[in-house]
Formats: sequence, C-alpha cells, structure tokens
Amino acid sequence: MKNEHSSILKFIQHYHSIKEPTLSGRYINADHIFEALEKAATKFELKILGQSTLGEPIHLLKIGSGKIKILMWSQMHGNESTTTKAVFDILSALDNTLKDPLIDEILNTFSLYIIPMLNPDGARAYTRVNANQVDLNRDAKNLEEVESRILRKVFDEFKPDFCFNLHDQRSIFSAGPNENPATLSFLTPSEDLGRSVTPSREESMKVIAAIYKDLSTVIPERIGRYDDGYNSNCTGDAFQSLGVPTILFEAGHSNNDYQREQTREYVFIAILSGLNAIMNTSYKDIKPEIYFNIPENEKLFYDIILRNAEVKGEIVDIAIQFKEVLKNSEVIFLGVIENISKELAFFAHKEIYCNLQSVTLLDHKAPSENVILDKILLKNEVLMIN
Repeated sequence: MKNEHSSILKFIQHYHSIKEPTLSGRYINADHIFEALEKAATKFELKILGQSTLGEPIHLLKIGSGKIKILMWSQMHGNESTTTKAVFDILSALDNTLKDPLIDEILNTFSLYIIPMLNPDGARAYTRVNANQVDLNRDAKNLEEVESRILRKVFDEFKPDFCFNLHDQRSIFSAGPNENPATLSFLTPSEDLGRSVTPSREESMKVIAAIYKDLSTVIPERIGRYDDGYNSNCTGDAFQSLGVPTILFEAGHSNNDYQREQTREYVFIAILSGLNAIMNTSYKDIKPEIYFNIPENEKLFYDIILRNAEVKGEIVDIAIQFKEVLKNSEVIFLGVIENISKELAFFAHKEIYCNLQSVTLLDHKAPSENVILDKILLKNEVLMIN
C-alpha cells in the first residue's frame, strides 16, 4: 500500500507538468475543449455519440483495454466545469509522459468510457440546465431530453462496473459543522427512500472511503459527504438502482480559488485515487463505516461577511454571496446581500471587520437584502467586494 500511495503523491508533485494547458477558468464550453479533444484523439479513440438539443456534438473517449469498465461523465450541468478540466488532466496523465508504471497498469486494467461534456448547450450558456431548461440530473426516469438518452444508451451498451458522476458544488458548503469549506465532497447515491446499504452502495462507499483516506493527507478536514436523500429522477440514484456502484464527485471551494484551479487538482487526484483503489482492490478491505464518518456537508458559508457594521444605528453582520454571471464570454462574480442580522452564526471565505463603523451603499443609502453590488462604503471609504 505504501508504494501505491507514493505513486499518487508523485502525480501531485508533477501535476503542473501534467495539467492540460488549454483549459482554465470557470467558463468551459465545446470550443474550449476542442484542442484538448484533438490531442486526446491522437492517443485514444474519440467518437461523437450524437448532438445536443442545439446541435452541439457530444463526445465519447474510449481508453484502455482492461476488463474493468468505468463510465465517467462531466458537465451534466453546464455551469459545473471544474471536473471537465480535471478529466482532461486525467487524459494528459494517461498519455504517460512520466513513464509511470501506475498508468500502464490503469490502461491494462480498465476500459474507460469518458463523456467530458454531456450538456454542451448548458456549458455554452453557463447554465445548470440544457437548452430546453431541463436539469438533466432530474431526467433519469422520463429521459425526455436527447442528452439524457445519449447517456443512458452508453450506460446500457457499455454495461459499466462502476460509474463516476462528476459535478461542482457551490461555495456555501462546509465539511461538517466547522469552519472548513467542503473542497471536495462525495456521495454514494441511494437506491430507495430508506437509503438501504445495498451491495452496489457498499462497493461505492468503500471506494469513496479509499479516496477519502488518500485525499485527507492532502486536504485534511476539507472533505465532505453529500446528502444521500433518494430521488428516482437523479441519474446516480437510477444507475445505482440498476446495481452499478456509482460515485458522485463534487468539486467545491478552495481558499481564494473562485476559478477552481486548485480544486481541479484535487479532483484529478481523487479520480486517480479511485481508479487506483479499484485496480488494486484495496477498497474491498475498507469498512463502509469510514464512509459514514466523513462529515456531512452543511450550508454554513457565505462568500463574504462584513462583521460589526453600523447600519441605521444598529450593529449587524452583512452576508454577501456571489452570483455567477456570464458576460462577454467571461464568468463574473456579482455580490448579492443575502442576510443582514446581528452576530451571524455562519462562516465566510472572507471576513471584513468593520469595527462598528458605518456601512452604506455607494449612494449612501442603507444596505438591504437582495441588493446586488460590487462596492460598498465603509466610513465613506470605497471598499471593493470582489
């Protein structure tokens, strides 16, 4: 196990030479991944599965020749791009310029089917939903959308042994009831309302536990467990119900990392860790209780809190959450006042102590909830919010 862990740490040390250089930032659409796909196609099999609602191609990469079959898909929600970047980092690693024996083992052990961007229309518009305003992760039962049908057809024909369902989560989550953000979160979806621990759930729990053990050495106390409430319309729940161990990856917030470049590296390592655990079967010896010991996500964070601000004669805290907006092909972060209360019992990724000084909007009016702003006046001095 020591050598296996060392192999993973080697990839952390060499990450910046592996990282796919053509992708960065939050806004990733089909145009952005074109060059990386072309490069991947020189090493692996690339095919077009079909077209999105608006006619964008949906690609599949086939990698490896092993008996264990893993299906991965990213950007089911178009505005969740971190795992797409990490997927292309994985593809770069599998090119094996490092000549690492772990990569040869992965290619010989697995057959990987990877859909790097399931919802290209949502990706282009930077929206969670597809062009028909449907959340594809709530379409597993009815399969009304072409993108959902494409994924289900690949699942039915490929018959994977494991599924990696790759997502982003908002910056509001903490890893348990403490001040550590949930930089990564994981979930083994439920198969029924009782959240029974079925054989497929137990398998995915153990793989998550193995990932957790590896990543806890890298981001201690910043890994969470996502809520496992059952929803038959969710893709992970549906695939798990069909007996295929399914692992939900959620890329969250790292300190000062709103472009999710640091988190991208952690997702890359998490995927590699999961593959390694399955390949060497080390996960089978892990007790599923470790999964339940991962702290559950809680919604305890705002992006910014102004502490001890004087507003209309009262001393309050002002909580601001960023709203992501696509403008001129760039994602910008607009501050929205979400909560004004005395002594807010929440954490923030950035706290500003106002020391009982007056806080107003730029027009000198008192701040109020639901106001959008990028600057504020602190004792008549302009303070940038983002």
